[in-house]
Amino acid sequence: MSHRCLAANLYGRVTTRCIAAIITLTLAAPFGQADDWPQWLGPQRDGVWRESGLVEQFPKSGPKVRWRVPIGSGYAGPAVAGGKVFVTDRVLAEGATSPRSGVSDRSKQAGKERVLCLNEADGRALWKHEYDCVYRVDYPAGPRATPLVAGNRVYTLGAMGDLLCLETATGQVHWSKNFPKDYQAEVPVWGFAAHPLLDGDQLICLVGGADSLVVAFHKDTGKELWRALSAPEPGYCPPMIYEFGGKRQLIIWEPKAVHGLDPDSGKVYWSQAFEVRAGLSIPTPRQSGNLLFLTSFYNGSMLLKFDQGMLQPTVVWKGKGKGERPQQTEDLHSIIPTPFIKDGYVYGMCSYGEMRCLKLETGERVWESLQATGSHKKAEDRWKNVFLVPQGERCILFNEQGDLIIARLTPQGYEELSRAQVLKPDNVMAGRPVVWSHPAFANKSVYARNDEEIVCVSLAAEDNKP
Repeated sequence: MSHRCLAANLYGRVTTRCIAAIITLTLAAPFGQADDWPQWLGPQRDGVWRESGLVEQFPKSGPKVRWRVPIGSGYAGPAVAGGKVFVTDRVLAEGATSPRSGVSDRSKQAGKERVLCLNEADGRALWKHEYDCVYRVDYPAGPRATPLVAGNRVYTLGAMGDLLCLETATGQVHWSKNFPKDYQAEVPVWGFAAHPLLDGDQLICLVGGADSLVVAFHKDTGKELWRALSAPEPGYCPPMIYEFGGKRQLIIWEPKAVHGLDPDSGKVYWSQAFEVRAGLSIPTPRQSGNLLFLTSFYNGSMLLKFDQGMLQPTVVWKGKGKGERPQQTEDLHSIIPTPFIKDGYVYGMCSYGEMRCLKLETGERVWESLQATGSHKKAEDRWKNVFLVPQGERCILFNEQGDLIIARLTPQGYEELSRAQVLKPDNVMAGRPVVWSHPAFANKSVYARNDEEIVCVSLAAEDNKP
């Protein structure tokens, strides 16, 4: 064999092997790489944690703490992306005080809102952006909305309506909006809280004001692309995009009704009345096939159905509860946490800390458990909260006492597998200390904050051996 033929033969073998190796690595990469949590409810905005290799039970000493870092107060959960952790908080001006009960008389409270960027590996501060922000809201601890990270930009929304687009590497502000100033939007009683949604080049926000309940901004420039709808108050529910009737629909739920819009133009496809007391349109609407499920604190739940090829839904059922107290509720009366749907069943938290399972298509209650919250369904248990995040065949829960819980939720009931406290509850609500911030779940770790610190806890199996 000539040298040329030998070289060609070897080259062919090497090339074939290289190509095979590249294909193998490419196919394997999504399963081996760590996930980010770049926005409200995670990378797919569905509240599911898809990483594997996690601990089955916590060690007796609790899960491994990777780092803890002091921060200011706030309700906004963190976002994790590209080796960075983004979180917003609030610091009071010198001499200013915040009511420990959480409830304010809405008088002016001077302070600053801040956007913090931390190193994911060790919590080290990378940059900080802060701006003066006088609060006139109830529950004035701090911002509510989770940062949204996309590429080299991070978007934040403050409690008084300050929308910012910042450089992820430096914190430089590329553009900003102020909803009360730019749209004459009234500040909601509990502040602006609807987590922004990114769809292509559009950043979609719940704003308020005349004909601007929902506004789409260009993500790079902040230029308004379209606006739609009017409502007496915007509520607090994040915009979501689901496919119904063969079309992508932007779902907007405000305190009077739920609406379906064309996400590219803001054209209204349909509106369905669903009036809720006190403006409390809060929990994220959930999709299951051609069904859309909503739940509210006082008024209970509603299920909508989209028949094949139809853009407009019909009401399958509405809750018949007569109030929010445990003896008045039948289905699901949520105020803060997002329920999830699996195999035709809804799992969520009710008004006084009751975890409930419902049959999705009928609203019939299957079971109720008080174990995750320790509720006794008394006045002091009002608003007791647990965030529920499906992970494989189980759930990772984070309750308002700062406990991480591993549990199985099935139609047969609630089965708790392990529990460990990772944060101290330090925000006083309804006469008890609470943590009311949704954690982020990424890099086989949980990132959770209270009003004093943010903690990163590893749930990797290799870090938590008995």
